[in-house]
Amino acid sequence: MTEGQDLSTAGPRSGYRGRFAPSPTGPLHAGSLLSAFGSWLLARSAGGEWLVRIEDVDRTREVAGAAAAQLSALEAFGLRPDAPVVYQAQREPIYQQALEKLLDDRVAFECHCSRGQLAAVGGVHRRCVARSNRRDPAIRFRVPDNSAISITDRIRGHVQQYVDREVGDFVLRRSDGCWAYQMAVVVDDAAQGISEVVRGADLIGSTARQILLQRALGLPTPRYAHLPLLLDAAGRKLSKSARAEPLDPSDPIPALRSAWRILGQDVACLLDATDVKTLLERAVSNFEPGRIPVKPGRSEPPATSHKR
Repeated sequence: MTEGQDLSTAGPRSGYRGRFAPSPTGPLHAGSLLSAFGSWLLARSAGGEWLVRIEDVDRTREVAGAAAAQLSALEAFGLRPDAPVVYQAQREPIYQQALEKLLDDRVAFECHCSRGQLAAVGGVHRRCVARSNRRDPAIRFRVPDNSAISITDRIRGHVQQYVDREVGDFVLRRSDGCWAYQMAVVVDDAAQGISEVVRGADLIGSTARQILLQRALGLPTPRYAHLPLLLDAAGRKLSKSARAEPLDPSDPIPALRSAWRILGQDVACLLDATDVKTLLERAVSNFEPGRIPVKPGRSEPPATSHKR
């Protein structure tokens, strides 16, 4: 790290600050809205700030124009961030700075293992098994033995993971040069002063790795809240389903009401709200975080429009 740049002091450290961080792999769908609306409600009900970050470090999955479409949809749904949108693709020097600290501290290392070699040892990396060096090795985090990480999730309660046994040494920068999700999200949450990470329950398995990275970089650990996933009728995560159709920004009320229901809230509160501004005001006034369920929600056919 260069002199005068301390990642641990970036961003404000008082009050509530949450965020929504979509990947630009396609338009927002109902599952995306659930995460966006849930994180927005938790921030607003706490009198805090809500930010948006585009997680576009994986160039291989990015869809051209998706980020702009996602931001336009959020605007139509009344979910406006309190600061300029951050794009991870513009922050590579900051990730490199953090990586150099980890390499200097010998908690990160070059890995020359191929996917086939890792598969042969069960996919959990505990030592390099490569017979020769690769031209572009990955960089991994060295997970100590007996790394039991526990959190108290705001929604799901006590969660514990033995990272060394269940995950192993995890990638920070891939062999193709792309930054891994774990690395970028830890650096950015700290730099933006995020006090509570609110996201879908499919990402709860990443939390222990992120806490190990936070500790290694001397960064604060935010609170965590993992929202219920939205499933289709077959029990698949909606983003992986044929039912993951784009949201209709021209008619946001039905989708907002559906997300409100899946978040376990009183549906009667929003029944006579016919415009986005009124609906969001009532949602904040009536939101009860303790009602958010642990179990996944089910998607429904598109609701009848409120328009006449």
